[in-house]
Amino acid sequence: MRRLKTQSRGFQKEWRRFLEQTATISPKVERVVSRIVVAVRRQGDRALFASTRRFDRFKISKRTVRVSAAELRRAWRQLSTKEQATLKRAASRIRRFHKEQRPYDFSLQDRGARMGMRWLPLGRVGVYVPGGQAAYPSTVLMNAIPAQVAGVQEIAMVTPAPAGHSNSYVLAAAELLGISEVYRVGGAQAIAALAYGTESIAAVDKIVGPGNAYVAAAKRQVFGTVAIDMIAGPTEVLIVADGRAKPALIAADLISQAEHDAEARSVLITTSSALIEKIERRALRDQIRSLSRRELIRRALRNNGLLVLARTKREVIELANEMAPEHLELMVAQPKKWLQGIHNAGAIFLGDYSPVAAGDYAAGPNHVLPTARTARFASPLGVYDFMKGSSLLELSKKGLDRLSGDIVRLAEIEGLTAHGRSITIRKD
Repeated sequence: MRRLKTQSRGFQKEWRRFLEQTATISPKVERVVSRIVVAVRRQGDRALFASTRRFDRFKISKRTVRVSAAELRRAWRQLSTKEQATLKRAASRIRRFHKEQRPYDFSLQDRGARMGMRWLPLGRVGVYVPGGQAAYPSTVLMNAIPAQVAGVQEIAMVTPAPAGHSNSYVLAAAELLGISEVYRVGGAQAIAALAYGTESIAAVDKIVGPGNAYVAAAKRQVFGTVAIDMIAGPTEVLIVADGRAKPALIAADLISQAEHDAEARSVLITTSSALIEKIERRALRDQIRSLSRRELIRRALRNNGLLVLARTKREVIELANEMAPEHLELMVAQPKKWLQGIHNAGAIFLGDYSPVAAGDYAAGPNHVLPTARTARFASPLGVYDFMKGSSLLELSKKGLDRLSGDIVRLAEIEGLTAHGRSITIRKD
């Protein structure tokens, strides 16, 4: 991992360079995706099935594109009793947390005027779940449960099935949640199918869920036709620690983030030079050598890992807010006091016993989080992402008369005389 010191002359330049590094989608990927999206939009199932045959290496048809109810039930029954119980408990905690997020209707009265807000769920949502060799049942839970809590009636799930093999854990999670509309397609073609609809898959109002560069590019290209959750960058963790923090715990959390992929970003900021020495010289090395993905972890830490030595607590907090990390761990003596200064973070983990992995899987909060500094203005995926609001206004004649002078005057200022006329005509 690279070391930086805030007191060094070149620190700001190095720090800015690190912050500005974001995963970019290559023009080649954009062009490939554009052709796929246009083809699916124009040709529907024909293009969807052709792309699936090309990229996932198996032939699919209108009869076989949808996962049957029997397959979903079989996937659930194949889990061990412990696996079933684990998924059930995780789903219960996630659902309980998200129930507290539901926005509420309200109504105000003001002398002849009644105004307020009404919230309704989206009608139909598409959930993208990566498939293949990796198993991501947590993606199913984190993306579908908030939609269910919001009251979305139709959830269509798409997940690739390389060589025709669907991931049984993903299908089991869908069965647990009662998601019966599951399709064995993935990639840019699946995103296009959800956005525009085909003969087999009806169009949705919003698409959520992670994916590779082709999926990200497709989501970007269909945005506007449908809503999307976000365009995710490399996953990241920032650990803020003081001198009393345990090096082994910090190393474990830096490593767990690096395990995702070579672009993952693991950062420590501390005022303790001794802590940095202990982590780099021993804690990281001792733990990495026994892990199955050690070469990937080493590459991620070497390319995107940072150990930053700051001078003061205030400087640490300023850097944390500037990074606006996806995950922020406060491994300090009094994390709640530090929390008061934190303004930019997707998810915040307080104390030694709140690792990111707890939030990733089963604690309750959502693991779909803003990356690449977008936590400055974005929030975790939640129930509010699956609802839409309408403002309500009802005026009596007296209520309109009371407002008419201000309305007409503002209309005149803006040169919109017809707007003013729509008010004065009601005074006749």
